[in-house]
Amino acid sequence: MRILVLGAAGMIGRRLVDRLRAAGTLAGRKIERFVQVDAVAPADVIADIADPGVAAGLASDRPDVIFHLAAVVSGEAEADFDKGYRINLDGTRQLFDAVRKIGDGYRPRLVFTSSIAVFGAPFPEAIGDEFFLTPLTSYGTQKAIGELLLADYSRRGFFDGIGIRLPTICLRPGKPNKAASGFFSGIIREPLAGEEAVLPVAEDVRHWHASPRSAVNFLIHAATIDTARVGHRRNLSMPGLSVTVAEQIAALRRVAGDKVADRIRREPDPVIIKIVEGWARKLDASRAESLGFKAEKSFDEIIRAHIEDELGGKWAA
Repeated sequence: MRILVLGAAGMIGRRLVDRLRAAGTLAGRKIERFVQVDAVAPADVIADIADPGVAAGLASDRPDVIFHLAAVVSGEAEADFDKGYRINLDGTRQLFDAVRKIGDGYRPRLVFTSSIAVFGAPFPEAIGDEFFLTPLTSYGTQKAIGELLLADYSRRGFFDGIGIRLPTICLRPGKPNKAASGFFSGIIREPLAGEEAVLPVAEDVRHWHASPRSAVNFLIHAATIDTARVGHRRNLSMPGLSVTVAEQIAALRRVAGDKVADRIRREPDPVIIKIVEGWARKLDASRAESLGFKAEKSFDEIIRAHIEDELGGKWAA
């Protein structure tokens, strides 16, 4: 089996590759070759998916499974309109077309990482898969178009695609990126590391979360699921946990104590506040759950997973 991972240098991409390398198999088949692609190191191929010829070259190797994680994140896509559309839309279309043009019976499994940003307010109490796509950011719009393309190319038999709408992944390890959602991780990650964190929104802000562990599990399950069970509705909202910022902080106090939680400084940011106002707060992921996708049941679990996976079981008290 040959596997292609686009966006392999990202936080989720690295974990996905590590998990698959450790397993050595996918869907009971031996993994014979990995190709890891990203615009930055570390990756086997340093390339921009939107550059002419890149997608065609990668597809020519005829990978059996393609994980498409490459994207410009939400805050950056909003700040740089042209870059967001070039990578998130044009790059995706070039990849899809590169696979299509091979023909000759080639039909790989293609897992596309979408986002709950495809939904826009006003929201019902819980957003189901049937809720219409009315994104309120450029990033959400780009992902929504990608979902439609994925469904149509799958319908036409060009590849066997499945799109997974990821919750906000929390806690993201490492340095903050340009994602507008980064503070959700920062207000937990930095205090656990002994550093001050800035909270740019009110504590009553509610959002939908899952851990990096769950994100990797989603991807692997999407790559192996019988898509006959999924049908023509190829895009699924992943399970997660709906919590307020206040509930996040309360979980941090329970797990790590008051001294750690008191390292959070409140500093409202009008730009972040405006972006977050248009985001989904709670999803009904029952369809994905019925298909075997699973996530954490409490934010305490998400924090403990970060401590185990990233901090060696300890934090800065």
